[in-house]
Amino acid sequence: MKTGPRYKIAKRLGATVFEKAQTQKFAISAERTAKNKKRGRGRQSEYGKQMLEKQKVRITYGLPERQFRNYVNKALAVKSSKPTDRLHELLEMRLDNVVWRLGLASTRRAARQMVAHGHVMVGTKKSRVPSQALSVGDKIAVRDGSKSHGSFVGFAERFNERPLPSWLSWNPSNMEGSVLERPTTASADVAGDLVSVLSFYTR
Repeated sequence: MKTGPRYKIAKRLGATVFEKAQTQKFAISAERTAKNKKRGRGRQSEYGKQMLEKQKVRITYGLPERQFRNYVNKALAVKSSKPTDRLHELLEMRLDNVVWRLGLASTRRAARQMVAHGHVMVGTKKSRVPSQALSVGDKIAVRDGSKSHGSFVGFAERFNERPLPSWLSWNPSNMEGSVLERPTTASADVAGDLVSVLSFYTR
């Protein structure tokens, strides 16, 4: 998905949309930009705030508008749960996001490439679909033929440097894991204000 100049987008939406923008140098530059905007602009409208949150969440997960809207529609269609909880779950249970959460890739974009290149197994089958929706109990593993790939060399040592979400399990020695439970807003940090996101699409 093409997103345009990343630092410019990150200054507008927040550093969290791109992992590589989360540096001290960027924070100082973003703070300076924010101060200049406050001096030059009036109060932001409610629509503008909702649009900003929508873009923030969409770009954080690296989704095109049409695909993101489909997730919103699915979340709104389920009456048995809160739409915000359902939307959060749908986004978090994408295969590329789970690969990133497990620490196999440093960014969600790298996780998408990793899946697309056939390095990841779901159950007994190789998956090349980054958007594949996982379920509780699904097994995820690095394909045997990919374990010697440069991306995975030394992974067992690097794994301990990154906290593992409570809803996932992972064995770094054999590079296998599973989805233990559905992610919640408590067990997986939220990319933005999902109430504002849903309000944008239902206004």
